[in-house]
Amino acid sequence: MQTFKDQHPIHTDITVAWGDMDALQHVNNVVYLRYFEVARIDFLTKINLFDTISSNGVGPVISENTIRYKRPVTFPDTLTVGVTISDIKTDRFMMNYSVFSHAQNTITTTGSSQVVMFDFQSGKKAPISEPLLSAIQQYAQ
Repeated sequence: MQTFKDQHPIHTDITVAWGDMDALQHVNNVVYLRYFEVARIDFLTKINLFDTISSNGVGPVISENTIRYKRPVTFPDTLTVGVTISDIKTDRFMMNYSVFSHAQNTITTTGSSQVVMFDFQSGKKAPISEPLLSAIQQYAQ
């Protein structure tokens, strides 16, 4: 677990709820998108992205998600979702997720989200601001 945390300096713990499971008695595949969202918001909060949204009206939107299920997760469990950054472009970057199961002591799920910066006033893509670029580059792989 310590190696996982070292590789993912920004990570979020999520407790698996009984209601996250489906009729097949494992966490339903769509629930992972919510886990990714919780980790993404936690990551963006920790790098102060939301401070810049209120000042300039530009923020992140998701244009694409991918998920790879390696092992089923069941209740009870605690998951640690680690986030890294890759593929930084002028107006977008990729957030990569690794889901570590405490019960299984291994990575059970991986995924990614394409994050595009969007100007909510003009309704168009926007460049990544310099403060955000500097912040995400610290977590780039």
